[in-house]
This record gives sequence, C-alpha cells and structure tokens, in this order.
Amino acid sequence: MKEISRNETVIEIGHLKKYYVLRKGFIDKILVREQKYVKAVDDISLDIRRGETFGLVGESGCGKSTLGRCVLRLESITAGNIRVFGQNIRSLADRQLKKLRKEVQVVFQNPYSTLPPHKIIGNMLKEVINHHEIVKRDMIKEYCLDLLGQVGLSEVFYTKKPKALSGGQRQRAAIARALATEPKFIVLDEPVTALDTSIQAQILNLLMELQNKRDLTYLFIAHDLSVIRHVSDTVGVMYLGKLVELAPTKELFQKCLHPYTKSLASSSPLLSEVYRIDRIELTGEVPSPIDPPAGCRFHTRCPFSFSRCSKEEPKLIGPDKGHLVSCFLYS
Repeated sequence: MKEISRNETVIEIGHLKKYYVLRKGFIDKILVREQKYVKAVDDISLDIRRGETFGLVGESGCGKSTLGRCVLRLESITAGNIRVFGQNIRSLADRQLKKLRKEVQVVFQNPYSTLPPHKIIGNMLKEVINHHEIVKRDMIKEYCLDLLGQVGLSEVFYTKKPKALSGGQRQRAAIARALATEPKFIVLDEPVTALDTSIQAQILNLLMELQNKRDLTYLFIAHDLSVIRHVSDTVGVMYLGKLVELAPTKELFQKCLHPYTKSLASSSPLLSEVYRIDRIELTGEVPSPIDPPAGCRFHTRCPFSFSRCSKEEPKLIGPDKGHLVSCFLYS
C-alpha cells in the first residue's frame, strides 16, 4: 500500500499563469488594436504531496495539459511560480535543468507519435540512460531488460521497433523510457486515452503498481472523471484556465459541489449510478479563452447562474475542510 506524505510537498504551484500571445493581423496593426492573449492557465495554485496521484480533469482546451507542460518546463511561464522539490524552475541554470529532467519525467497521450517508429526500443532506452549517466556502460543492457520487465515486456522487445508494437505495448515502452532516469515525479498526460478500453485498465494498474514499488508521485491529466476516480488521491477540476474545485478523491465523488464537476460526473453512466448524481445538461458552447466571460467563466453554461455570477469572479474557498470550490452557491 502506498504512503502519502502529509508534510512533504514535492510540487508547489503558486498563481500560475500561461498566456499565449496572439499574432496581430494587418488590420489590427493599422487600427492599433489591443494585444490579445489565449489565457490557457489563469492564476492557478495547488500543491502535490510526495507519493500521491494528483488528478487534473477537465474538457479539451481547459488548460490542463498546458499546466503539465509548464511543470515540465516545456512551456515558459507568464506569471507565478512553480517549485519542484523546493527549487523554483523559472530560475534554473542549465546544469540544474538537466537534473530536473532526470527527476521529472512525462508519459504523453499518444504512443504512436511519441516514440520514434523506426528506432529499436533498446537503443531508445540506452540513449536516455547514457545522457543522464544512470548506470555504467557495461550494465546498460541489463538495466534496459530490467526496465522492460517492470513494465510487462519480455526481452524480445529489446530489439523490436515501435512500429511493430500494439498501442498498449507502445505505451508500456513509453513508460519504460520515462522510468529509465529513475524519476521521482511523472506527469501522465492522458496516458490511456488513445488505448482500447480493455488495455486502459491494464496500463492504469501497471502505473499504480509502479508507483507503489518506486515511491513515485504523479500528476495524472485526463478528461474522464471515472479514470481519475480510479487512480487519484486528490482531484482538481479545471474549466477555461481556472481551477473550479479541489478535494480529496473520496470527498469529491461523495459530494460534488461545483455545477461543472456535477455535469462531468453525471455524464458518466458509472459515476452517476454509483453516486446517484442527477443529470445536469449544459447549454451553449465553451467560451473562447481569448475573450473569456466576465465574472465566473462558467456562468454562460451554468443552469444555476444568477446576476452576481456575471459580475464577480468567485474565489476558491473551502465550505468543507479540505474541499475547495469556486462558486457563489457556497459563499
């Protein structure tokens, strides 16, 4: 059984913003129009404790994957701070960044596009191991074979190419590559979305097994609340760049508070039946992150909105201990 440290926070995200600058067109320049931005992540704060799986969930375009890329420093940060193992990643020098790359790894959604299709699996693993000087050169092959075994792949896969593997096998190889540097923290960005349902459960169980054996901490990004429920200890719900609800997994599903969270849960037949969640139908389309609605960003689709919702932005507060929600229904 895994242990979660109550006192050791490995990831601290404070007031994180990631805005993408929109290129001005010819007419915009002539008319000197105001610069516009895509507000992918807009003032988010959260902590991830050692040994836990933090589930980040929301619809496509909500900013969850952008947040993960910021933690990995694959994206620059517009404002705010991210501390990984106590270090502010915005100020890391090259040598410190190399160490970060060793301790923090990622598994992306699509194993068909993230692995070089014509490169032998063994060579792919050796490159990572050599770059980070994980083991002595005469021990590399043995180390690679052990990695493959840990993810459920036999020795024959050492000489295979990704193009010859099934989707599940490719994702296992991608997990092996992430484990090659002996990381402490892994960002799992929709790691089972591209897989068949029967294979999804196998990969999820593998990830949880590896977490227990290796004392790993995960940021698990997904759009499916039922998957998040299965693997996560804490859940954060994002909508249009904002964190709208944050709670321990058990508490969140026993009592969803935010209307958006309720709509996600009620759209899952399994969750709505188990937790007796009434169906909530959302109206309208998701607004543009370039010009998000004033006030609560969800009010244009919320069946419970009232006048205050379009005028003021609700803060993330805790009506229940450890359960935070950004909604005027609870303030």
